[in-house]
Amino acid sequence: MTTLESTQTLDTPQRFDTPRIDVMHSIKDALIAGVLTMVVLGPITNLVLDQYEFGFELLRTPLLVNGIMLGVVVAIGRLVFSLFSQTKIGLNLLNVVGRKSGKVQTENKGFTLKNKPGALLGLSALLCAVLAALGLTGVMHVGAAFALVLLVVFMLLSYGVSIPKTPGKFNIWRHLTPLLFVAGFILPILLNQLGVLPRVWVSNLTLALIYVLLGLGLNIVVGLAGLLDLGFVAFYAVGAYFLALGAQYLDIGFWTALLCAPLLAAICGAILGFPVLRMHGDYLAIVTLGFGEIIRLVLTNWIDFTGGPNGASAPAPTLFGLAFSRRGSEGNPPFHEFFNISYSRDYEALFIYLTLFVVVVIMLRLFNRLRHMPIGRSWEALREDEIACRSLGINHVTVKLSAFMMGAMTGGIAGVFFASYQGFINPSSFNFFESVLILCIVVLGGMGSTLGIIIAALALTLLPELMRDFADYRVLMFGVLMIIMMIWRPHGLIRPKRPVFSRGKPS
Repeated sequence: MTTLESTQTLDTPQRFDTPRIDVMHSIKDALIAGVLTMVVLGPITNLVLDQYEFGFELLRTPLLVNGIMLGVVVAIGRLVFSLFSQTKIGLNLLNVVGRKSGKVQTENKGFTLKNKPGALLGLSALLCAVLAALGLTGVMHVGAAFALVLLVVFMLLSYGVSIPKTPGKFNIWRHLTPLLFVAGFILPILLNQLGVLPRVWVSNLTLALIYVLLGLGLNIVVGLAGLLDLGFVAFYAVGAYFLALGAQYLDIGFWTALLCAPLLAAICGAILGFPVLRMHGDYLAIVTLGFGEIIRLVLTNWIDFTGGPNGASAPAPTLFGLAFSRRGSEGNPPFHEFFNISYSRDYEALFIYLTLFVVVVIMLRLFNRLRHMPIGRSWEALREDEIACRSLGINHVTVKLSAFMMGAMTGGIAGVFFASYQGFINPSSFNFFESVLILCIVVLGGMGSTLGIIIAALALTLLPELMRDFADYRVLMFGVLMIIMMIWRPHGLIRPKRPVFSRGKPS
């Protein structure tokens, strides 16, 4: 071998067109993964308590959440994945997926969904048609199918609202967004009148939008400002109890509470924000956790005022003084008598859902505008580096307080809708698990990503309803989902993208 050839051999990396597949290593890896899955999940799912004795059921149903069956599935899946990852295609795919990048990406001007809305609308229409066919043919519950159709329309509307509209530049989403809003407002009424969207699914959609609102509020505090808040449920409780106790002591109605509760929740956010201005990370999380527990304990123990564990009833909303009950108040006929239609309990559920739908769209537009304004950029600067943020002359006190107050205001609005939707509230509805669930929505969706948070909120609230057969294993499935997301999508479903600013052409 010459000197030149030896130099090229040392400097040039070797390339294998056909990688060598180690089958035995894959089998051993799969067996270890399957055994570990059985050891961890087997005692949880296959051990059955029979009075004072334990019994072991090998084929305990449903098999989908059986620890032994899951171990077999994991072993087979791990074997297939291990063999595939050693092929040339698998190596290239892992190389693409495993590329590291920053926390926030910049927007790509060639983004196909934005520039080609026809393809997105066509895929959405096809998906709606498939869901409607599945519901009408009885493959899935008809209410669930058309609820998913409404969610597709809502997702399109959310995407259209989140796209910045440049003044003086044509953007088709400027015209599509109002049409989608009208469709999202009218479709629930039509589907309910046709009998394919019963009241129970209207209520499920209402609860899903409430969690969307909560996720958007916490996204400001955690996703944009980078302040870890574990007591966000406290502001949720403030809004709910403002309606219930306000109606009980001050004769306050739904609309008054919808205007005043956000202000009270924002004041509570400022009260929380002042003591924690110098805290970061774990210390901030512990203080906010304590604040949430203080609110819950006050609601539980102040029995004379809040009703304690017995809770308090909340009034139903009215439309220009028209109640949705069977009988109206003195001097005011009920809704169905005023419009000379038959009475139905669906009217109240539809009214709450449509009002919440309008509020969520308004908040979506507001938050997207705030993110591109100086206050939104100050939140992101505070999240990235507080010291650098302060060195640039940004008042970190104002920025932190504004984040806490805006998030708390959104939580207060969601609390009013929750109290009106439930008709009754008690402190058990505002425990620590609710704060964790809202935080999981933000983390799974992508901290700072509005569209991702909406997807995560809808998925975490409606999937348990769609999978009622596995309700006993909901927490287990939720934990598995979190583990999978943290491994494969550590930045969330949709990574937030920072807008691109370019200098225009000189005139």
